[in-house]
Amino acid sequence: MKIATINVNGIREAVGRGFLDWLAGQDADVVCVQNLKAKSFELDDSILYPEGYEGYFLDAEQDGFSGVGLYCRKIPKAIMYGLGFPQCDHEARFLQADYDRFSIASFLMPDGSDVAAKQAFMAQYQEYLSKMARKRREYIICGTWHIAHKTIDLENWADNQTTPGFKPEERAWMDQVFGPTGFIDCFREINRDAGEYTWWPKLDQEVPRSRQEGWRIDYQVVGPEFRRHVVDAWIDYDATFSEFAPLIVEYDLTL
Repeated sequence: MKIATINVNGIREAVGRGFLDWLAGQDADVVCVQNLKAKSFELDDSILYPEGYEGYFLDAEQDGFSGVGLYCRKIPKAIMYGLGFPQCDHEARFLQADYDRFSIASFLMPDGSDVAAKQAFMAQYQEYLSKMARKRREYIICGTWHIAHKTIDLENWADNQTTPGFKPEERAWMDQVFGPTGFIDCFREINRDAGEYTWWPKLDQEVPRSRQEGWRIDYQVVGPEFRRHVVDAWIDYDATFSEFAPLIVEYDLTL
């Protein structure tokens, strides 16, 4: 099973830069997308239902803001829209597809431009993650968490310790997620190298991404039982339809 996640940072702009061509070439079972910045009723059928996929979307109340989606080859048993608390649901930050053995979610954390709002979201989301960890069902949570967890996860970490996305309290929160709460960072199960990033705050399209200062703020997160199912994980640096790069993970599972 191959799952990809990508923050498109505007679905229509990403389509104009080749997103649908990229999607067609992936042979992925599920593609999670975030930050659509458009309501689903505004989108063409070519975006809603690309060949081979069923599209599911959650729209934010505010125009041109947030939004998450799932492109699924196999129709899920059920779709769960939101998490039940207003900040998440009104801003369209969580969408989950349920299959027989596990669930796959597309997730978008607030970016931290409003520090208090992000802290409030993290507190409520932690409660939900703790509940998820106690359930018998397994989860694969894919998306932009807007936090670089370790110093290895961003280029210029020494100068960014007070920057949203790398503040001590945010990293401590991730310590809880990947510690006592019991979740696993799939990418770091496979790749422990520095210089592996999914977002470039000052992306210059004329300069290769490998030569730019980036951050790894996108994740695929699973419970401890799924650690053994992670086969491979990589970042697709050649996909340049967004300031973000797709994160792709292969699992020895089937939907």
